[in-house]
Amino acid sequence: MPKNSKVTQREQSHEHVTESVADLLAHEEPLDYKSSSLNVGGAAGKKVPQLEVPENDGRPAWNSKLQYILAQVGFSVGLGNVWRFPYLCQKNGGGAYLVPYFILLLIIGIPLFFLELAVGQKIRRGSIGVWNYVCPRLGGIGMSSLMVREAVNSYLITFFLFFIIYHLYKEQLPECDKSSATTYFWYRQTLNTTSTIAESGGLNVKMTLSLFVAWIIVCLAVIKGIASSGKVMYFSSLFPYVVLFCFLVRGLMLKGSVDGIAHMFTPKLEKMLEPQVWREAATQVFFALGLGFGGVIAFSSYNKIDNNCHFDAVLVSFINFFTSILATLVVFAVLGFKANIMNEKCVVENAEKILGYLNSNVLSHDLIPPHVNFSHLTTSDYAEMYGVIKTVKEGSFSQLGLDPCVLEDELNKAVQGTGLAFIAFTEAMTHFPASPFWSVMFFFMLINLGLGSMIGTMTGITTPVLDTYKVQKELFTVGCCIVAFLCGLLFVQRSGNYFVTMFDDYSAGLPLTVVVILENVSVAWIYGTKRFMQDLEDMLGFRPYMIYFYLWKYVSPLCLIVLISATVIEMAISPPGYNAWVQELAQERFQSYPPWALAMCFALIIVAMLPLPVVFIARHFNLMSDGSNKLSVSYRKTMMKDMSNLEEQDEARSILGAKPGEVPSSVPTRKAYLTPGGNKPLDPNSLSPNSCYGSSADIAPTPPNPTTV
Repeated sequence: MPKNSKVTQREQSHEHVTESVADLLAHEEPLDYKSSSLNVGGAAGKKVPQLEVPENDGRPAWNSKLQYILAQVGFSVGLGNVWRFPYLCQKNGGGAYLVPYFILLLIIGIPLFFLELAVGQKIRRGSIGVWNYVCPRLGGIGMSSLMVREAVNSYLITFFLFFIIYHLYKEQLPECDKSSATTYFWYRQTLNTTSTIAESGGLNVKMTLSLFVAWIIVCLAVIKGIASSGKVMYFSSLFPYVVLFCFLVRGLMLKGSVDGIAHMFTPKLEKMLEPQVWREAATQVFFALGLGFGGVIAFSSYNKIDNNCHFDAVLVSFINFFTSILATLVVFAVLGFKANIMNEKCVVENAEKILGYLNSNVLSHDLIPPHVNFSHLTTSDYAEMYGVIKTVKEGSFSQLGLDPCVLEDELNKAVQGTGLAFIAFTEAMTHFPASPFWSVMFFFMLINLGLGSMIGTMTGITTPVLDTYKVQKELFTVGCCIVAFLCGLLFVQRSGNYFVTMFDDYSAGLPLTVVVILENVSVAWIYGTKRFMQDLEDMLGFRPYMIYFYLWKYVSPLCLIVLISATVIEMAISPPGYNAWVQELAQERFQSYPPWALAMCFALIIVAMLPLPVVFIARHFNLMSDGSNKLSVSYRKTMMKDMSNLEEQDEARSILGAKPGEVPSSVPTRKAYLTPGGNKPLDPNSLSPNSCYGSSADIAPTPPNPTTV
């Protein structure tokens, strides 16, 4: 008999129990013609009576829309908004960088964020269940996403921050001859790092304890699902904005803050013509919204089916964008203040050198402009004096060892990643009045940003597994946190900072980009963009703008292919390596990975992407289930109510096509088909997928004479 949706079958206690779809539908409530809701898998334009998806299907739900929005904001707005976006903005032309970033946010970020919100809300599953339904052969998307999330979750740097707060209350940082005090503090006291990745150095005990505390907090926040994590989000999502606004107000009151902001947003338009700028803007959009991690899908799966996810996608995306702008203003207001302090210090030190040269007759007093007063020397006076001396002493000027003391040079010294967030910012805050208070506020903000991201990532791990397999939520959550803590021990060695760099470069970048492009292709090209647009219309009550059709089908896949190509080329031409801390020189130096570390880099990429071909091959040759039998009973019943999922001769069509009064009573009749000798009624959990779920569904023939039990 050909495979169809006529009956379902499952083996229970060595007995085969089968049930017709008609019998299943006979136990349901009458049709509701007043509303049109989810038409999963229905053809566009096909007018059939629709049934409401049961709201009370046992799945947890958000207490309020605000709680859900804060959860999405807490997940998408993370540490990268504070340090990576300002660095990229400065590196790639200041204000000019905002143009490609905003364009790519509109054509890649919002459409793909909307897509993930929609599929999660529509199918009401985590990432594994969602992609098993959309395209069973590409079900490895959810598993690869899970692998990437677990790798990223193991090295999220929140645990660094607890230790930093402890150190911020210590006495003033030591004086250093070869590096700044904060650089020494970061590498030698906080990390106590080794000189190479090959030197383990043993575990940093204080860092290990910080890691343990961080995972206890995350475990307590997610152990009850959204019931616990949702409440945490009220604080962890809002507190960073309070701190950022306080810092912005305080920063604008500092001398030199305007110089920092002006430097930040002064556009270097020629940068817009460089492909590297567009590639880095696309990557930042991609990671800023958390696409491909599964957290977006997991959070949206707890929404009501008619929630306006289009509004949510636009709102959260713009909140994320303006948070990056706000953080950039704060960071460069503070760095402008720091640059001003350092520039004034440079002027004082070099003025003392000039006075020494004047007293020893190395320089003539005639070289000093008459209006220059060494007691109150301004930066402009020093610049004028420096220019005169350089012109007159052209041949021997370099021997004087004078620095130009240009504010622009100090502003250009802002560095990437942890350097900007931890070193430069900490150094700036040492000049704040009541610096311990501001330091604690700043790093407590980073802790909240990190915890928000970790909670979202953990939810992205637990939700699809709990949806797919029958495991105890609390036990599985604790197990995940223990595994993540044990994996995190790799990063709290003295050489752990180098492994953080390795995992950040290789475990997330390329695999996550592949995951997202396959998400896009599976919905737009396999499931069908028209079909998906129709589903959205049924969910939202209005049809999304037609621009999304073209973005999903053509523009976004093309941009992602270009991004993948650029990433592969960058990895090919750039020698794999890391910046090692050389204690003798008190500075960083680039070093290539040893062979074993290089093998580890490629293993991270292969392991993360391995589920994609494995699941495809296994399901193509029917070697494994398509996984859709793990979907909820209420959802599978809803699937059967859609006539587009039934074959032409299925008797369920007569029920769906009947008038409301003709539909059988919703009172259970305990009617079931049993195999010979069977005496057990149908277990609702025994339903297997129909033909809509994939080619591996188990179908049993219909018994000729059904027996009423």
